[in-house]
Amino acid sequence: MSVLEKMSSKEAIALEEKYGAHNYHPLPVVLSKGEGVYVWDVEGKKYYDFLSAYSAVNQGHCHPKIVGALKSQAEELTLTSRAFYNDMLGKYEKYVTEYFGFDKVLPMNTGAEAVETAIKLARKWGYEKKGIHANQAKIIVCENNFHGRTVTIISASNDPVATENFGPFTPGIVSIRYNDIQALEEALEDENVAAFLVEPIQGEAGVFVPDENYLSEALQLCKSKNVLFIADEVQTGIARTGRLLATCGNCSCTDKSCSGVPEVKPDVLILGKAISGGVFPVSAVLANNDIMEVIRPGNHGSTFGGNPLACAVAIAALEVVKEEKLAENADRLGKIFRSEMENLIKQTDLVLKVRGKGLLNAILINDSEDSSTAWDICMALKENGLLAKPTHGNIIRFAPPLVMTEEQLMECVSIISKTIKEFKK
Repeated sequence: MSVLEKMSSKEAIALEEKYGAHNYHPLPVVLSKGEGVYVWDVEGKKYYDFLSAYSAVNQGHCHPKIVGALKSQAEELTLTSRAFYNDMLGKYEKYVTEYFGFDKVLPMNTGAEAVETAIKLARKWGYEKKGIHANQAKIIVCENNFHGRTVTIISASNDPVATENFGPFTPGIVSIRYNDIQALEEALEDENVAAFLVEPIQGEAGVFVPDENYLSEALQLCKSKNVLFIADEVQTGIARTGRLLATCGNCSCTDKSCSGVPEVKPDVLILGKAISGGVFPVSAVLANNDIMEVIRPGNHGSTFGGNPLACAVAIAALEVVKEEKLAENADRLGKIFRSEMENLIKQTDLVLKVRGKGLLNAILINDSEDSSTAWDICMALKENGLLAKPTHGNIIRFAPPLVMTEEQLMECVSIISKTIKEFKK
């Protein structure tokens, strides 16, 4: 079969089933085109995308400025490795560090790679700056986290699907309850703790938003114990939650005094996904000089990390966020969406709760985690022209591209409401 030959959804799914590892359970829709908030399947049916590639496509599908940067750079230089300098990396490093208010960036490709990088950085800092004895450094994480799927990262997971038959696991990782300051305070009594790694909002766990002061209190506790506060903003960053970063707390991106620097500024910031607008794999670890200086030649790297294509794409993607005021749009539309979902809850027993920030939201379905109800609702939504996906059994996450208009959002609210009101278990 020629790669240019058109195929049906059934044929495409059959190919993946036969030749691909079964490490995902996708919704049965085969997409072949995307533009803005829309995607089309191979048969030409149009859908609203309410997942945004797990918040990688915040700037909308195939944004012309970002795609243009990719095309332009691809015709000049794509890869040199870090054996040589290239004329894009320095430009990108200056742009991204000034954009987020840090001294240095360590460029990588994927979110999981960036988390691994942050863990290595924290351990080395712990030994060389804090004075932890060799091989004794510990990283505190939170229960129900999702930082990726490498062996070290799943060593921090309490999800049996992620961990079963993948041991032995990486030592030195301590798990505590999320949104529990007392649990963090107790864990920080251990002098061997180098860092606290946390998601500002737990997305994969079902969009759990912590108490208002949790992050600021956690940061202060870490500072008091000389422990690095590491924010994993791979999913929550780049305007998704109505702020440039979820750690921006309650500061307003429409406030002229807002510099874009987080109100709760982490010691180490992890970014990925939408830093490239979903056009190319790009991730980054940002920190100030006193932390990043422990990394020396040979300590860490990546053949593709910091490649010219990635740098050009990321600059364009971040420019789009500011030029199109995507954080402000996410904040405004998110409030409307949650209000509409609250109205829906009053009209049906099928939805128990809505939670979220900006355009990262979820609804809790009134059924057990091991039921198929949330999946079946997503199948019904698909038939009605909207794509979403359940997480943790009975939770449906809603995260459309941030370029969405209010008119489009209200059309989507109508689809969601109609689907749920008509749904039969």
